[in-house]
Amino acid sequence: MSNQKSSKTLNILLWIAQIILAIMFFIAGAIKATQPIEKLAIQLPWATQVSAELVRFIGVSELLGAIGVILPALLRIKPNLTPLAGSGLALIMLFASVFHLLRGEILALPMTIVLGLIALFVAWGRFRKRPIKGRDSAGNHKEVRMAIKADDFI
Repeated sequence: MSNQKSSKTLNILLWIAQIILAIMFFIAGAIKATQPIEKLAIQLPWATQVSAELVRFIGVSELLGAIGVILPALLRIKPNLTPLAGSGLALIMLFASVFHLLRGEILALPMTIVLGLIALFVAWGRFRKRPIKGRDSAGNHKEVRMAIKADDFI
């Protein structure tokens, strides 16, 4: 019974992490995808120092990650997309950390690292420990597990 309780606790923690990621990345992505670059530069000075297309691409990527980390799991339709979205958000945060580090923007690092770690936690948890059950064609729940090995990426 203790194992079942810890599994339930992990599931709750994963949902909390998914919600945090969805909120943070939806807000950040919406701002980067829609605000005029000049207005955006007030909050993010780097926005005028890279192409507008890159800023918009980052914004759309963050929006898609925010949607992907919640919606497939919530609707139980293609729930294997949720850990993939978590992995994608972790990758975005890795790139953001390197970008800010190279620019000497050390104060930006704690947020990118924390969000990246939360995203990795969601990816790990939904890939390995508590995958979301999907629906079959009749609308019934079925277990969906993804087995990914390092060899799959080489």
